[in-house]
Amino acid sequence: MKLVVQVKLLPTPEQAAALTDTLHHVNTAANQVAAVAFELFGLRGRELPLRTLCYADLKAGGLGAQAAQHVIKRVVDAYTTLRANIRNGNLGGPASKRRRKAASKPIVFRSDAAHTYDDRCLSWQLDAGTVSIWTVAGRCRNLRFACSPDQAKMLAAHRRGESDLIRRDGKWFLLATCDVPEPEVQEPADWVGVDRGIVNLATTSDGDNHQGRRLSRYRRWQARKRAELQAKRTRSAARRLKKRARREARHARHVNHKIAKQVVAVAARTGRGIALEELSGIRGRVTVPRDQRARLSCWPFHQLGAFIAYKARRAGVPFIEVDPAYTSQRCPRCGHTARANRPARDHFCCRRCGLAGPADHVAGVNVRDRARSAWVFVNMPQPAPT
Repeated sequence: MKLVVQVKLLPTPEQAAALTDTLHHVNTAANQVAAVAFELFGLRGRELPLRTLCYADLKAGGLGAQAAQHVIKRVVDAYTTLRANIRNGNLGGPASKRRRKAASKPIVFRSDAAHTYDDRCLSWQLDAGTVSIWTVAGRCRNLRFACSPDQAKMLAAHRRGESDLIRRDGKWFLLATCDVPEPEVQEPADWVGVDRGIVNLATTSDGDNHQGRRLSRYRRWQARKRAELQAKRTRSAARRLKKRARREARHARHVNHKIAKQVVAVAARTGRGIALEELSGIRGRVTVPRDQRARLSCWPFHQLGAFIAYKARRAGVPFIEVDPAYTSQRCPRCGHTARANRPARDHFCCRRCGLAGPADHVAGVNVRDRARSAWVFVNMPQPAPT
């Protein structure tokens, strides 16, 4: 499986200036290539014709051979992504203003957009904690970086392919791709059902409850600060809003990582698999009051599910998604399903057999039970041809 390791660069002022000039230079060149591609090929630019047309000009403009190749490839990949978004309807229908605007002009790269490096223009000295990287001012050697011991081990053992140089909030980072081998998935002894929610971010069939109260309180505090900054309507306020948005996203990502790590650790220790509800498209299916729309939109359920899925793959833990219909209204003992079984958000009480308990825990048990039957059908051998 592919994992991305992020390391922080610690450049000197001279090295930082060279990196800044490099990003500005390669993104200016990418904008030129994107304009040529749009003029001649529309949204269907291909790598080979663009190399024939633009490679010599990029070299004459001060880019190295590999840097010029990566600029052309970045432009082609950007147009490929744009075509895929249009084809999948992510930019709206054919009459959508957003779609017409995106398809009517060439792609534009930000001046500090990330740039790709391969092993010919970027080398790692892991023992010394430095990298040697190509810049428009020449080779930048002995550029220090910082990472954790686990990240250093992963880079030494599994780093493959290209790395991306990015600048974020005035800081420099390298994103390296690591190809980590996946362990063999074992047959699960049982399943851990996980119910995701807003008040309780994750509740397992074992009764473990990961509450979202602190995260909700943090988001409300950020919303108040955001409203105060939006009222100022200044450029400084806009910069602070972007910085706060990134900080809030990092905090939510950290909380999801901790929850996913604990859930996977319990499943791996007990030899069980992990079952989640398949919640894709829930924002389009569910209608909520106006005062709860922002809360639903900020619910990071997809990110939590993605973290659990990749951590389970890395640990060799079976993972499956099941149908979420009526998991919070069905009695796991007698199977009776009714809206009246859940008189309140936090409580479940079956109207037929009297089973009662926390509603999220009951939903986790139902998810576990569905995973037991679903896993049998998924792994059922193909019938012999007649």
